[in-house]
Amino acid sequence: MSGHSKWASIKHKKGAADAKRGKIFTKIIKEITVAARLGGGDIEANPRLRTIVLKAKAENMPKDNIERAIKKGTGDLEGVDYVEGTYEGYGPGGVAIMIDTLTDNKNRTAADIRSILTKNGGNLGENGCVSYLFQRKGLITFDAQNYTEDEIFEAALEAGAEDVSTEEGIIEVITEPDDFNTVVETLQEAGFKTESAEITKIPDSTVSLTDEKTRKALRLIEKLEDNDDVQSVSTNLDIPEGFDPDAED
Repeated sequence: MSGHSKWASIKHKKGAADAKRGKIFTKIIKEITVAARLGGGDIEANPRLRTIVLKAKAENMPKDNIERAIKKGTGDLEGVDYVEGTYEGYGPGGVAIMIDTLTDNKNRTAADIRSILTKNGGNLGENGCVSYLFQRKGLITFDAQNYTEDEIFEAALEAGAEDVSTEEGIIEVITEPDDFNTVVETLQEAGFKTESAEITKIPDSTVSLTDEKTRKALRLIEKLEDNDDVQSVSTNLDIPEGFDPDAED
């Protein structure tokens, strides 16, 4: 299972998922606005927009929110002009970290990212310093309490998925980016309710740290994700099964 899914599972168990749903919606609205600005508001004719709308629906975002975000992107409603950015660096123990941002002030965002990394045992690196360790993949997750892996496996592979696995109550489906939309829509049409669906960066391999450094790395990731300009954080940190981020070091 990817570190992203394990971290999502930990946050869900901590009760953080519902508390941060408003922040998640804000980040997705930014993505929708940018996609509509760059490729138009027609979901069927704009693959990037279609992908993000699927992500929004997986998070149960209201239809009105999605439509308003599209109109802001196309200029039918007043909106903010966001600029995309990617930062690369290292966390505690040397784990690789990639940070994707959408901002209306690149200087502010760069300063914030550098400050968060420095104050939490990490450091900002040069472009390309860790990106070679990751691949862009489609990641679709399901609650294992609702379905078995076998149920998802057959439908997902027939739709073009690469792999299906289960760990800590989450069924994870991996796809190539080009196959993502088809796989998500096929599974949803078959009646499977997604927990999340997104194009993300998945590490080729993971790095194991001591429990203390793992907790420090997770605290850094959480602080980065809390920044309003940060859209997503990817890492090659291995989170052990059953790991308790709140235990004393």
